[in-house]
Amino acid sequence: MMRCPFCKKSAHVRTSRYLSENVKQSYLQCVNVFCSATFRTTESIDEVIRPPAEAQAPTPAPAATPAPRKVRGCYSSPFSH
Repeated sequence: MMRCPFCKKSAHVRTSRYLSENVKQSYLQCVNVFCSATFRTTESIDEVIRPPAEAQAPTPAPAATPAPRKVRGCYSSPFSH
């Protein structure tokens, strides 16, 4: 979002195009209906602060064996001896 250079209200991008890999040209219009100025901006990348992290293959988790049941016979019949 840019501000209108005339009335200082916000302006919305109407259309844009890439001039190169790192440079974009945009046409904006003021949202103030009494101003409605239209202007062009140029946006560019001038420095990369932090590049993306290198993708690493996830290490497979060791196969876990099921834990032995600690509670036994809780579903048995009350009539069994």
